[in-house]
Amino acid sequence: MTVGVVPDRRLRIGPRDQLLARTAVGLARVLAKRPPEEICRVLTRIRPGSRPATYRQAKWARDAVLTVSVRCCGKNACLPRSLAAVLLCRARGVWPDWCAGVVAAPPFAGHAWIEAEGRMVDEYLDDTFYKRLCGVTAQG
Repeated sequence: MTVGVVPDRRLRIGPRDQLLARTAVGLARVLAKRPPEEICRVLTRIRPGSRPATYRQAKWARDAVLTVSVRCCGKNACLPRSLAAVLLCRARGVWPDWCAGVVAAPPFAGHAWIEAEGRMVDEYLDDTFYKRLCGVTAQG
């Protein structure tokens, strides 16, 4: 997807959470270079032991990622942004649904996002515009 995003400038995160967010971004950038089936396999292996994330927890993680990483705010950054947010959530003991799919109307494009409490977290378009192709849910 080619939409850039802007972080919530009101978000203030402490040094520990900033370090966790930067680590999640770094790991996400490496993971984002792997094939989709490998991404799903890695996420499935690290998910056990976590609780489903609330919308508020998932939004905080996404906002924290955007705050510490200009790259994750950029166009075509949905994959590392969503992976970093899910990894940051996991570091805090919770798991949002991680989803990958396509925009279901022209212009067709790949997209990755997170969901919590049955809702997409801060996406540009609503869920009627996306078709999920794969993902790793909180429920397994």
